[in-house]
Amino acid sequence: QVQLVESGGRLVQAGGSLRLSCAASGRTFSSYIMGWFRQAPGKEREFVAAISWSGGRTYYADSVKGRFTISRDNTKNTVYLQMNSLKPGDTAVYYCAAARSGEIVVSRPTEYDYWGQGTQVTVSS
Repeated sequence: QVQLVESGGRLVQAGGSLRLSCAASGRTFSSYIMGWFRQAPGKEREFVAAISWSGGRTYYADSVKGRFTISRDNTKNTVYLQMNSLKPGDTAVYYCAAARSGEIVVSRPTEYDYWGQGTQVTVSS
């Protein structure tokens, strides 16, 4: 069992930056693929970014490529999402997720086994 707790969300102006953190419990964190998703009001949950267990491979949605960076520190059981050049369209609840299997479609929410409670990011224009 893995518990995930996100933090770092807040109100920020367009063009600003935020770093989200997701702290995981459990001794097997380093074996999980980790992902970030977001959900805006009235919209489906959408993929943002994912990172392999070692951190050697990263994946991004086209909408955030070049602006967001996912990283992880397995010694701290934490995954991060650095968000730069934020836009009002980035406003959403951001969730981190963990997948036990090493062979998944990282952009598909149903592939993940554990989810955090989410953290609100609001970007004002």
